[in-house]
Amino acid sequence: MSAEDLENYETDMELQLYREYRDVVGLFSYVVETERRFYLANKVDVQARSAEGEVYFDLTLQDAWVWDVYRSARFVKNVRVITFKDVNVEELVQSDELQVPKDPGPGL
Repeated sequence: MSAEDLENYETDMELQLYREYRDVVGLFSYVVETERRFYLANKVDVQARSAEGEVYFDLTLQDAWVWDVYRSARFVKNVRVITFKDVNVEELVQSDELQVPKDPGPGL
């Protein structure tokens, strides 16, 4: 496989993932971003914890979808994430006025 073939394959996989995201985002209540992953979920619990002077976050997500091009099963019933970096949780607004674009812009 050439470098160009690999790049085309990765681009196609990202586009498929974007389309899947676009199709499922309306099913979820929250967007969760960690340093390694992006999730959609219907229930989110974030607990700040500390151990030996270090602060970390313990996240529990229910009914989640994981943005990961290499996962074959992106829908997950329960997810537990431990992260030492910032966590961003946003509640999604379900509105006809705010829609994910039907086609990705340039670069996707």
